[in-house]
Amino acid sequence: MAPGNYSAVTEFILAGLTEKPGLQLPLLLLFLGIYVLTVLGNLGMIALIALSSHLHNPMYYLLSSLSFIDFCHSTVITPKMLVSFLTENTISYPECMAQLYFFLVFVIAECHMLSAMAYDRYVAICKPLLYNVTMSRGVCSWMVAGVYSMGLIGATAHTVCMLRVNFCKANTINQYFCDLFPLLELSCSSIFINETVVLCLSTFNIFVPTLTILGSYIFIIASVLRIRSAQGRSKAFSTCSSHLSAVSLFFGSLAFMYLRPSSISSRDQGKLSSVFYTTVVPMLNPLIYSLRNKDVKMALSKFLAKRISI
Repeated sequence: MAPGNYSAVTEFILAGLTEKPGLQLPLLLLFLGIYVLTVLGNLGMIALIALSSHLHNPMYYLLSSLSFIDFCHSTVITPKMLVSFLTENTISYPECMAQLYFFLVFVIAECHMLSAMAYDRYVAICKPLLYNVTMSRGVCSWMVAGVYSMGLIGATAHTVCMLRVNFCKANTINQYFCDLFPLLELSCSSIFINETVVLCLSTFNIFVPTLTILGSYIFIIASVLRIRSAQGRSKAFSTCSSHLSAVSLFFGSLAFMYLRPSSISSRDQGKLSSVFYTTVVPMLNPLIYSLRNKDVKMALSKFLAKRISI
């Protein structure tokens, strides 16, 4: 029996991305490279913001939190996935539940962090004179604490419900990590409660951030269009372009994963689409914010110039 006598299955087998031997080594090298870039990019972004005094403002405080979430999100998933390219990838019941828990913590936290960043842009553009008061250090700290609280509460609810599920026969998860739906497919007990919790929490954790982001950008666009000069409008929009790109990548990949008609998609397509938001998006976010943000590029140039001069 698994810990707590919840299941007769003591370990699971992760099916991985593919069973074709010829693809194992190329995929291993590809995702190893992606993970290295993810770690360097996100930890580098955190360090750059911490060391550059002119980046010590609410926007970059939230960005450093997003980088930390992306780093943790990728670290929860990718190392275990890399093992599947080398050997049969087994994971014990407790390890599987732990991976599920932390995956949910960071994916839910990222949804709410992106909405917090959208609100920050709304205040900066629509209420610039009140920005320092509205987005004070204390307010930002409470926002970040709220983001992580949403992740912890949602992940705890899902995981506790999963611990009630019985796994008594099949133990091969058709995924490269312990995800909610592939696990529920293996259940040999009622999953009505799990499905209800998934429906309720998904509605909250996806639609609330989405509505916050949409509402923020509706006000932003209305405010920018009232700016008379084309240069002023361009400058205002440029401060939002990086965040819009990050939002589009993350929520677009989630929508492709969970909102596809089942009649035209297979489980293998589901695995490939989940790769995007679990491994690719965490790698792209620091690149987006460094390549499309003048302040970050300037801070990076100054940092590199100091290192070279030494």
